[in-house]
Amino acid sequence: MDVFEAIKGRRSCRKFLPDDVDDSALDAILEAAVWAPSPANNQPWEFIVIRNKDVQERIYEECDACKKMLFEKSGWKWVEKYRLDFLQEAPVIIAVIGDPQKTGADMFLEGGGSAYQHACTAAIQNMLLAAHALGLGTLWFTLFDQEITKSILHVNPSKNLIALVCLGKPGVESMQTPRTAVQEKTRYV
Repeated sequence: MDVFEAIKGRRSCRKFLPDDVDDSALDAILEAAVWAPSPANNQPWEFIVIRNKDVQERIYEECDACKKMLFEKSGWKWVEKYRLDFLQEAPVIIAVIGDPQKTGADMFLEGGGSAYQHACTAAIQNMLLAAHALGLGTLWFTLFDQEITKSILHVNPSKNLIALVCLGKPGVESMQTPRTAVQEKTRYV
């Protein structure tokens, strides 16, 4: 699959079939992740592959509680209606963990120390595109309480949970969402 076709064709998936993800596909997706760029090639990412349904259920329950709290604080109606079933349906969830100690020279700049997060998100994008190329659906998910979810996954307290990536065979075809024209988002200097 052409990279531009993959970029334009990838969609967020919120409905998964129960079919398991083949180990070779999972390995290819994780391999794509580690080829992302990172500051000083520090490779600040770690991955936790979650297939255990009990752990997924605990994550779902925490995220549902977080969603309810966010609705109470924001009053945004879409938050209340946002369904989290995909956390229970996805045969695989990959937790992407970032190590702030591997951020690079930006740690010495005013407001710095975030390059490790950018590297982890580049790894996530590589995973999403690789999964799409293999015919799998993904969802980049960040609506969780950092500390509670880290404790569920036994993540070292000095590291951060960047995102959860839900992965599996899509249960429905995702609709294309509109994009703003690049000319409206670009300025040349």
